[in-house]
Amino acid sequence: MKGLRLSVGLLTVIPVGAIGEVDRRLARNAMLLAPLVGLLLGAIAAAVLVGVRALVPSTLGALLAAVLAVATLAYLTRALHLDGLADTADALGSGRRGDAALEIARRGDVGPFGVVTLVLVLLVQVTALAVASDAGWGALALVVPVVTGRVAAVVACARGIPPARPEGLGALVAGTVPRVAALAWVLVALGIAAAAGAWLAGAAWAPALAVVAGLALGIGVVARSVGRLGGINGDVLGAAIEVSTTTALVILALSATVGA
Repeated sequence: MKGLRLSVGLLTVIPVGAIGEVDRRLARNAMLLAPLVGLLLGAIAAAVLVGVRALVPSTLGALLAAVLAVATLAYLTRALHLDGLADTADALGSGRRGDAALEIARRGDVGPFGVVTLVLVLLVQVTALAVASDAGWGALALVVPVVTGRVAAVVACARGIPPARPEGLGALVAGTVPRVAALAWVLVALGIAAAAGAWLAGAAWAPALAVVAGLALGIGVVARSVGRLGGINGDVLGAAIEVSTTTALVILALSATVGA
């Protein structure tokens, strides 16, 4: 229960009360439960999407619903993952390595790489979600990508992946998740996707493809960060979540237009 509270506290704005001392064992449990928190976040945002879509049943209504759903996710996560995405983009885009790149990520301001990345990612998320919603895939196109993003965070914390610094969130969670457990979550996500695909006539493969593509790009960001920064930190985890989520959204949006 304490691990779930920490996971909710780390990944959402939902108050969980005082946790007390957090060690790597507790941090591992929190990361292992991250996909369940993603399921909760996706369900809440999907409810907003479906509700607004029902009130405004038009193409512009789908766009409005997508904007509000993405805004809901940003609010519920304190926009921390988006902030991590921007900081990671600045660090990787600087061309520097190691501590020099990490120092750029630690700055309070957002540089040009971060700004451009944030703008483009949010535009892609809203547009992809609007397309999928207009095709009737709204709730699916939110829940599957949001869960996929959190599974990417679990994989990023698998054993063998080092922290970028000896302190901070990265040092607390890096390498704590057994590889078998990370693989198990990947298989669970694919199982959820397969179950969701059973409801889609003519495009049952789409959710599973979205999960695979999302995880591939999210893990790619992690691998790139390990090579350039020396390991992962909280910003890299946020970047992996956002990249995985966005990629899965795009795959589902494209699939929705094919299956429509």
